[in-house]
Amino acid sequence: MKTSILQDGVRRTVLPSGLRIITEVIPHTRSAALGIWVGIGSRDETPAMSGASHFLEHLLFKGTHKRTAMEISSEIEAVGGETNAFTTKEYTCYYARVLDSDLSLAVDVLVDAVADSLLEPADVETERGVILEEIAMHEDEPGDEVHDIFAEAIYGSHPLGRLISGTPESVTPMTRNQIDSFYRRRYKAPEVVVAAAGNLDHATVVRLVRKALAGSPLDTGDAAPAKPRAADKRVRVLKPQNVVVHRDTEQAHIVLGGAGMSRYDERRFAMGVLNNVLGGGMSSRLFQEIREKRGLAYSVYSYAAQYADSGLFGVYAGCAPGKAGEVLDLIRTELERVAESGITPDELVRGKGMVKGSYVLGLEDTGSRMSRLAKSELLHGDLMGVDELLGRVDAVTLADVGQVAADLLTRKHSLAVVGPFDEGAFPPG
Repeated sequence: MKTSILQDGVRRTVLPSGLRIITEVIPHTRSAALGIWVGIGSRDETPAMSGASHFLEHLLFKGTHKRTAMEISSEIEAVGGETNAFTTKEYTCYYARVLDSDLSLAVDVLVDAVADSLLEPADVETERGVILEEIAMHEDEPGDEVHDIFAEAIYGSHPLGRLISGTPESVTPMTRNQIDSFYRRRYKAPEVVVAAAGNLDHATVVRLVRKALAGSPLDTGDAAPAKPRAADKRVRVLKPQNVVVHRDTEQAHIVLGGAGMSRYDERRFAMGVLNNVLGGGMSSRLFQEIREKRGLAYSVYSYAAQYADSGLFGVYAGCAPGKAGEVLDLIRTELERVAESGITPDELVRGKGMVKGSYVLGLEDTGSRMSRLAKSELLHGDLMGVDELLGRVDAVTLADVGQVAADLLTRKHSLAVVGPFDEGAFPPG
């Protein structure tokens, strides 16, 4: 077992099994956040197992050798805490927030649930029904569905283009044994990071985790921690295309964009500034032009998603179907303008301020501090200090943003639309 100091108040211990424990002491709080992060997500699934990670997210709270589903939830809620989980394309997180005095309980319950779930056949069938309802509900939310359609338009059948939840066609036939096999093969100690932040003591957290792990499938022999996910050069994006899904909705939902950059790309800080200037807030170009000046859309924004080996950049707008063509023309015009002329010095200052402010203000609670620790370990393999990160943002120049804009915004873009339109309603732009 090896313990090291990463930053002031931040310590990291690697257990012999390869499981990592990272904590941050925040002495002025009376709460603690605990997360168990597994470096396995929907992109690690075969087509036949699409949705397995999300299925597990549901099942791991349904009972262990020590606790029933009711006991897992009631023990945490009895002390005013909360538990939840979420699945992404590259990792899955199970977390709890409790009073600092109840952290030992949270560790025992959460580690037990993640490390030693029973996956009873009856629970698999119950949760299968819940997940199918969740997928159906998602399809009834066109503002969410359009982003999934956009990702598929970029990545096609690659795992990054598939739904995290899976589809009815993949979830319905998935057997309990298949899910259990995925769980036992992929949820290994080297892939797990236990992160905690709040009023805590690192050595105590390590002791509690080791005690909770004892005798579980994650209490294994010597192994090295898994390295951050390597870039896969085989990721291929499709040729730009328009995908229109007909829905009898009162509003048109549009996403225009294309492939972006990976989280290892040094230009990501300039990308953050560019994203904020384009559509990151009420002062952004797209918001001012489309909503404030013309009143054509209630919601319009840009966003960037970054993975180990690729990324997405998109602009979303929700508007009246009759205004969709005009809104799309305005988005394209603004993207072309920024690609050709860059941004202004004032916009550079404002964009930097938005990036820095959102990052620092996002670290005001124990949950976000815990997430920062885990994501840094899982995705990057190190923990960038706040001052260093702010310095990287401050170092972004007009030329940096201009180069990113010229690269990303001059390409042919894909378009995803959900609304009352026929397939050929939007000609290629």
